[in-house]
Formats: sequence, structure tokens, C-alpha cells
Amino acid sequence: METKLTLRLDDLVIERAKKYARSHKISLSKMIETYLDSLTKQQDSENPGTITPLVESLSGVMEPPSEYDYKKGYGNYLSEKYK
Repeated sequence: METKLTLRLDDLVIERAKKYARSHKISLSKMIETYLDSLTKQQDSENPGTITPLVESLSGVMEPPSEYDYKKGYGNYLSEKYK
């Protein structure tokens, strides 16, 4: 369920936020929702490597081929990087 919320913010902050949202092709509402969600999501203090909401939303978007060798791929990446 979605609820409407009214906020009072400085005009310049709003304009910068709108510009940022436009450049990232995301609505201002979604941007604020994601930010508030990441701030308020209860994090497991024993697991500091918790996945952020953005990364979580992107997981499963692409699947590598089943025969893909991660170690070889990473080795190739490092070889190219340090040529």
C-alpha cells in the first residue's frame, strides 16, 4: 500500500534532487523511498556486508552462462587491467 506524504524542503534542495532523479531516470518519490528504506532497514550487526536495496533490486537481472568460469574471467580481467 502506498501513502501520500507531504514534505517541506528548501527550494534549491528540491531542484537539485529533481535534476539528479531525472539524470538517473528515476522518480523523485522512488529515490526518496529507496533512501529512507536504506536508512531504516534493520541491519544485522554481525553481518556488515549486507546487500543494499539497490543491489538487491538488481539481483537476478542477468544470468551468466552455466559454463562460465568465474576464476578464469577474473584472471582475464586482471590481465587486461594491468597490461
